[in-house]
Amino acid sequence: MTLFRKILILILAGSILPASAQVAKRSSVTLQHGAHRLGRRTDPAMARWRAYGLGQFLHWGVYAIPGGHWKGKYYAGAAEWIRSWPEMPKEEYDNLYKQFNPTGFDARAWARQAKEMGARYVIITTKHHDGFCLWPSKYTSYTVAHSPYQKDVIGALTDAYKAEGIDVYLYFSIIDWNHPGYRASLNTPADRQAYEGFKTFTRNQLLELLERYPACKGLWFDGTWDKAWVEQAAFADSLETELRSKIPGLVIGSRFRADENGKRHFDSNGDLIGDYEQGWERKIPDNIQQLNGNDWDCVMTIPENQWGYHSDWKGHVKTSTELLEMMVKCNAMEGNFVLNFGPDGNGKIREEETRLAREIGDWMKTNSEAVYNCGYAGLEKQDWGYFTRNRQTGKIYLTIFNRPVNGKVRVRLPAGRQLRTVRELKGATLKTEEIRKQEYFIELKIPAGNIPQVLEMELSEGSSSGKEEEAKT
Repeated sequence: MTLFRKILILILAGSILPASAQVAKRSSVTLQHGAHRLGRRTDPAMARWRAYGLGQFLHWGVYAIPGGHWKGKYYAGAAEWIRSWPEMPKEEYDNLYKQFNPTGFDARAWARQAKEMGARYVIITTKHHDGFCLWPSKYTSYTVAHSPYQKDVIGALTDAYKAEGIDVYLYFSIIDWNHPGYRASLNTPADRQAYEGFKTFTRNQLLELLERYPACKGLWFDGTWDKAWVEQAAFADSLETELRSKIPGLVIGSRFRADENGKRHFDSNGDLIGDYEQGWERKIPDNIQQLNGNDWDCVMTIPENQWGYHSDWKGHVKTSTELLEMMVKCNAMEGNFVLNFGPDGNGKIREEETRLAREIGDWMKTNSEAVYNCGYAGLEKQDWGYFTRNRQTGKIYLTIFNRPVNGKVRVRLPAGRQLRTVRELKGATLKTEEIRKQEYFIELKIPAGNIPQVLEMELSEGSSSGKEEEAKT
């Protein structure tokens, strides 16, 4: 490979990626509404998105009032879906907004907690599938302005997070159970006529959000799987272009629209629609090859599947160490990690979430250097944890989650790379031992509290001495 081609690949990828990830998937299918770009965006706004490392998701709305219960009955699903439960009378749910008066809500406290956790961006639910708007939309009366609270929640959160230096992204559900024109599928001419009004309403609300909150960096869409919306390839494509024209650099993921053949996330040629892949909800890829060179993020819940506030967390609840490992695993494969919080009906973030945010923040205060603007290091994944590499400085970090019982981490390097030094992050140089060609032991100093440990590694070009050659057979 020529030097020119190597440089070109680095520019297109934005980081060191496997050679197999650079191959575009474009085939011969002619599309009007498929992907409009091959490869990664290379503009400053997308580079900023790529560097976040850790984000926060906020799911909040009137569904926090029942909190997964209704008249003594327990709802086992995700709390924000309770309106779809047969045990929840629709009319009674639709009147819960008359009780929405979260006197404990403090946007600045939420933002400070996110800052202390180490989040660099936040995704805020402007409205969920129930259609209740947390901003005073002029296109519906089903908004916070007509609740007892009356104040603009989205405005308060946008201002508070911006003041803490955290970028704001707005979540918007295309599904709207409250709007008379909404349909999940279009089966009759009357359905289609009603849906035209719903499309106009949706466009108006999205433009309204960008006009009211111009500090918004991107839109995060949900509820786009309905057959009715999937059919709107031309409309959605045109609307996306219009939205992008309102805010330069606006970031929109792969969930917003389908192509004319109904393909979502990836078009009929296999090319990514949008700026980054959004298929990794509550799951993480096994390896970087699965990502085909695309930008991506993982949005993760603390319990197994609760986004909005549910008063009962049943089943497994993730620990801070588990969440930190998920984050670094995502970073090591060029992705961001976004942790969800579901405040209660009074506007308070629950105690368990507060504790986890504090524990993650304590770790990030010391170790965030291995997270922010870090991605794939070009090295083989090893059992003890993950390598990350800073895209700007080129520094390589080892984050150790599975510490060997002998206190020594084994590192295997590819041919042509040699271990020069390893040091604790902002600390002492560690003793290393070359045990065979391209393979080393690093002798650890176990940190207090047995927390995940970060080391900085410096490599040099050339082969190691190979003290112990493999026996020839």
